[in-house]
Amino acid sequence: MAIERRVLGRTGIEVSPIALGCEGFEDKTDQSEADRLMAAALDAGVNMLDVYTANPRARSLMGHALAGRPRDSYVIEGHLCSYWDHGQYRRTRRPEEVREAFDDLLARLGTDHVDVGMIHYVDERADFDAVFEGPVIDYALELRRQGRIHHIGMSTHNPEVGLAAVETGLVDVILFSVNPGYDMMPPSEDVNILFEHETFEGRTWQVQPERQAFYQACERAGVAITVMKCFAGGMLLRESASPLGVALTPAQAIAYALDRPAVAAVMLGAHTPEEVAVDASYADASAAERDYSQALAHAAAGTMEGHCVYCGHCAPCPRGISVANVGKYLDLAKAQLEAHEEVPETVREHYLALSHHAGECVGCGACEGRCPFGVGVIGRMREATAIFGE
Repeated sequence: MAIERRVLGRTGIEVSPIALGCEGFEDKTDQSEADRLMAAALDAGVNMLDVYTANPRARSLMGHALAGRPRDSYVIEGHLCSYWDHGQYRRTRRPEEVREAFDDLLARLGTDHVDVGMIHYVDERADFDAVFEGPVIDYALELRRQGRIHHIGMSTHNPEVGLAAVETGLVDVILFSVNPGYDMMPPSEDVNILFEHETFEGRTWQVQPERQAFYQACERAGVAITVMKCFAGGMLLRESASPLGVALTPAQAIAYALDRPAVAAVMLGAHTPEEVAVDASYADASAAERDYSQALAHAAAGTMEGHCVYCGHCAPCPRGISVANVGKYLDLAKAQLEAHEEVPETVREHYLALSHHAGECVGCGACEGRCPFGVGVIGRMREATAIFGE
């Protein structure tokens, strides 16, 4: 099965939901190995690449591996502010270093532009203010005017900073850490806690309101989310380390990330063609193989009773309704009605673009019988019909 395409939010760019991070190029010195890795990804249908690394060798390996391929056959999410200093990466906000590093990125990748210029690693509010009130955003806007970047992005692990980025109206794509373990965590400016198993002890799974608000704001504004740390640094794949108390398979973790509102692509750090094949096999995974709902139901221990998590376990609907997608737009609409007493046209348009609508529900209850969280789907279909009119 070919890897499907998703639209990268309001950019309109079509991307593969399985994307390639640059980690696999950082440990390589042999160009032929880099060529095989890149070819395995692109030939499998992956068309999106994230290049956060400042390592000049890795950048050059990627550039040579892309040489000769049509520029419109792949999409680059290239990072600003990632700097190589005497053999060591560091984040920078110094204008001269930001310029030097970006010029180096384009030169080594052998391109005159990146599709998304990603302002690198903004987790602290003070840093966010400095970036968006200072020379970094000025430079990003200059690059966009020049056509050297086509869209502005930002990477963060902090949903409150992500929400602030959405509210600027300048950011089209946000690279964000998405997985069910991290969704348990309230906002923090310290990314290191996300890698410590002790951080999750005593927590019961549920999506924290700040993260849900961030996802919904992105969906509403047309800001795409690309995903990092889908496996929580591997913790989710090991029962002994999993914040859920049970291990997920790679397909389940990928499906969870792709089911969050506004998510367009998951960046996976494959190191070998064989690992690329495993990641790309998600396209052929069955609904049962992607189903993460039982793991979440186990971890939630009743706290998510009655709450839709968009897992799709309710499918198939005999009328063809995508219950999970209707649920996403219903929750977006309800949040806006509560805050602003109106449903944004973008949400209404996305709902109306669905092939089947809530008004087609015949109330058979098959979906409710399959839902592990006891969601009253029939009632939610009636709510959606009342709000959207069909």
